[in-house]
Amino acid sequence: MDAIYIPQLAKAPERTEEVQVKEFLPGLETLTPVRGRVRVQHQGNYLEVSGQAEAIITCTCNRCLQQYNQRLGIDTKEVIWLDEAANQAQDLPLEREVAMEDLVETISPDGYFYPSEWLYEQMCLAMPQRQLCDRNCPGIISNTIDSSENPIDNRWASLEALKKQLPGL
Repeated sequence: MDAIYIPQLAKAPERTEEVQVKEFLPGLETLTPVRGRVRVQHQGNYLEVSGQAEAIITCTCNRCLQQYNQRLGIDTKEVIWLDEAANQAQDLPLEREVAMEDLVETISPDGYFYPSEWLYEQMCLAMPQRQLCDRNCPGIISNTIDSSENPIDNRWASLEALKKQLPGL
């Protein structure tokens, strides 16, 4: 996806550009290309960015540690303010209190908007925090080896067999 030059966007028909997406995004591991669209509209002192996209990702279940595939989709809208001071380095302390009105995205009105970066961020925010392969996933199932009384996870079976071969352990 090409970057959008903001001054050129202000002169575009309806001050809008729509980008069709059908590609793998760098840094986002998906089984299928991300498919959808990103729409950027210049509103004078801000950009209104909206997007719909989906892809299939591989997740690892937090309970049983098995991998499973899941559809990841977004349908979101964001306002990004245009501010001349957006790209200027500020000498700020490492810690400071931030007011709620300062928690906004800003970019320079003479700069570029990168739809691929925005879409990557939105897809990452949509990733499930709690990854479960099934609502009723029982978790890791313990198996016993050689009728011993201590239950052992079958993934440790090779280590247990090696341990039995070594003398004195």
